[in-house]
This record gives sequence, C-alpha cells and structure tokens, in this order.
Amino acid sequence: MSVDHVAIIGAGIAGLTAALALARHGISSEIFEQAETLAEVGAGLQISPNAARCLDRLGVLALLESQWREPQQVTLASGISLRTITGVPVGEARRRWKAPYGVLHRATLQTALTKAAADAELVTLRLGQRIESPAALRHNAERAPDVIICADGVWSRSRNWIEGAPKAQFSGNVAWRFVVSAEDMPAFFNRDHVSALMGPMAHVVAYPLRDVGGFNIVAIASGSNPGKTWTGEAHGSWRRAIDSYFSDWHPALQRLFASVDPVVWPLYEVGNGRWHNGRDTVLIGDALHAMMPFSAQGAAMAIEDAFELAAFLAERPAAEAFTAFEAHRRPRLQRLARRTGLNKFAYHARGPFRVGRDVVLSLRSPASLASELDWLYGYEAYGLGNG
Repeated sequence: MSVDHVAIIGAGIAGLTAALALARHGISSEIFEQAETLAEVGAGLQISPNAARCLDRLGVLALLESQWREPQQVTLASGISLRTITGVPVGEARRRWKAPYGVLHRATLQTALTKAAADAELVTLRLGQRIESPAALRHNAERAPDVIICADGVWSRSRNWIEGAPKAQFSGNVAWRFVVSAEDMPAFFNRDHVSALMGPMAHVVAYPLRDVGGFNIVAIASGSNPGKTWTGEAHGSWRRAIDSYFSDWHPALQRLFASVDPVVWPLYEVGNGRWHNGRDTVLIGDALHAMMPFSAQGAAMAIEDAFELAAFLAERPAAEAFTAFEAHRRPRLQRLARRTGLNKFAYHARGPFRVGRDVVLSLRSPASLASELDWLYGYEAYGLGNG
C-alpha cells in the first residue's frame, strides 16, 4: 500500500522538517503539537553543511542565510590559559562540503520551518493537541493516516506506542545556557569563530548570534538532574559548577561566569531499541537517538532523519520503507555516537591526558582536521537527487 497521508507527533525541528519533506514528494501530513503556541526556548544551534543541504532542497535555507552567521573557524582553546590549540576551517564549508555552515538562534530555525509549513498546501499544523494513544490520534485526525511519525523529542510520549522502543536516560551531565550581549562579551572571543574552550571535566562553547545581536554560550559539566525542563533555574547548580569545574579557568571567564544567570538543561541520551513497529509507526530525531551535544549534530541529525524517511516513504510501502530507513541510517548514527564519545573524552580530559591532547591537536593542520569531518559534513542525504 502506498503512503498518501501521514500523522506527525511533535512540531519541533524533526516534525516540521518531516512534513516539508513529505510534501516535496506529494504526501500530505497533519502535525499534532500539544503546545498552544510554538515558542522555542532561548538557545543557539549550529547547522552544519549536511543539514544545510537538506534545508536548501526544502526551500528553507534562503530564509536562514539572511539571519545567521557563517563562522570562519571552530576554534579549540584552553579555558585555563585562553591559548588557541587548533581550529577547523568551517569558513571553507561552501567550497569543501558544497553547503554552508551557519550558527543561529533556535527560534529562527523554528520560525522558518513553521512559515514554510504554513505555506505548504499539503501540511496541516494542529496546535493544542495532546495525543495520548494511536486510537486518539486516528479519532482526531482529519483523515486516517497511513503512517505515524513520532517526532516529539527526547522525552517522547508517543515512543511508548512502539514495543521495545529505546528509553531516555539522564547522562549525568547538564548544560548551562545563556546569551551575552556583544558589548559584554570578553574581547578575546572572536566574533567570526565558534569557540570551544576546554578544561578538566568541563567545556564551554560560544558563538555569535546575528539574529539576536549577542553571543550564545553553553557550559557543560557533570551535575544533578534538574528534571525534564528546558527552563530550569540554575542559581545553585551554576554556583557549584563555577566552584567545582571552573575555579581554575582564566580570570576573564570567571568574571563573565559570575555576571550571568543561566538556565539549566539536563542532558538526556536515548539508548538502543526498536525504531518502528514494523507496520505504521516510526521514530525520528531525539525521540529515537538523542545523544550528548559534543558533535553539535542534534538538529542536523533530526533534519537528516526527516528528509531521508520521507524519501523512503515516497518509494515503497510503509513497512518496507521503515526497514530501509533503519538499515540506511543506523550505521551513520552509530559512527556519530563513537565520534561524540571521543569528543567528550577530549574536551573534558584531565591531567596527563589533557597535556597529551593539547600536544596532539596542536600538531594537526586545519586541513587534516577538516578532512576527518568529510564523512559527516559532506554527507549527501538519501533523496537529495530526486527533484
């Protein structure tokens, strides 16, 4: 049976991208979102070339390019001395990987995807719809769906509709996020770079947000679970983190950290399990494979998932499409998970390992570091060649 109509749970990056990708293949969809309005929490994100290529094909990239910034380099530096260790020349992305590398506020991407979905004749966005079961979904749908895509994030409820689906677990790490005005940002932060400052058991990433006129900063270290929240108050946990993990960092960073009041995000990971029920329901995005943000690929993988699943559904019946989708995607996600684990070890290295890391990285040329990312950033998503 061909797939003509799809129900999507969740109007985040994965869900909205899925709807647009399906519409590109002539497949209609209804997106069910429990929130009454689509209001993204304040945070930045990085869109690497592998995702930008998909967004371009969906007609969304042009809406972003006028608002985002394309950094010249991802710089790795010491949070203790501020010494630059090495850098990846992402400013060459358009030449090397045939698509741009951009940084922007999450709300900017959400707005662009929402606008594109609203303009698409084959997409219906239904807000304020909390769907508790497949039966309730079919009862509320305007049309009986051939497929259900569960795209409701790391704390997915619809994931429970698939027996043996993966589970979300707290990673033991938290992210403290805040935005600092350009005027208040220490001078050593390059306005044209993504800066990753590394220290024992913690790291900080900072980059400029053209669309909000400031710098997005995220600090990641071990911490207690604040619960399932994107807006948790971080007063006590941030103070303890400064004392525990950032006490030896450069004085300029210490002053910056003391002046802000971030929100705290728990970092959850989603483990192994079934991707689909073999009939009509499938997981994508963070609902399927949320991982630590040490490769800055959360949004990119959600976009790739959505784009490729739509291509498979356009070619074959649902059950066959799910099997092909999983066989195609799983090796890539497993490779990314390994890379993410390696990055975590490098970013949070202590003692002799930190010294060795700095020596090894300092000997690497920017070109060699970029070549290690060709498999990730140069990836051509399945379906890009169609239309």
